[in-house]
Amino acid sequence: MDFGLTLAILGAAIAFLWAGIGSAIGVGIAGQAASGVMSDDPGKFGSLLLLVALPGTQGIYGFLSGFLVILKIGLVSGALAKLSVHQGWQILIACLPVGFVGFLSAIHQGKVCASGVYMVAKQPKEMAKPMVLAALVETYAVLGLLITVLLLNGIKL
Repeated sequence: MDFGLTLAILGAAIAFLWAGIGSAIGVGIAGQAASGVMSDDPGKFGSLLLLVALPGTQGIYGFLSGFLVILKIGLVSGALAKLSVHQGWQILIACLPVGFVGFLSAIHQGKVCASGVYMVAKQPKEMAKPMVLAALVETYAVLGLLITVLLLNGIKL
């Protein structure tokens, strides 16, 4: 395996790992808050589930980006692309936006969702407001995914 291919695989791993780690932390933060609320009112599970799950989307974006790299370099088909070191660096760098933005936005979205969980605990009819606030954080994760996809599509192999 050449060094360019190794760099590309590292990029796919960074995209998935960082976004996935951020999602795990974010879901954990929101999940802790929801567990506390449900200890008093288990009937709120359904209304809190979406707030707990929302920070997990960044991990999905990282997975999707990593999968796009794997497809692009031919790991799935077995016909590995011959990448120059320059192309390997391009792919690695293209994976950074979704990885790092996903990491940070998932953690902060988890905090926003945890606050939303506390709001729903006191005002169950106000579910839409914390979802909108959490979606504002999600916007940056989507932009990170978008720039990664655009950069990957622009790399000629």
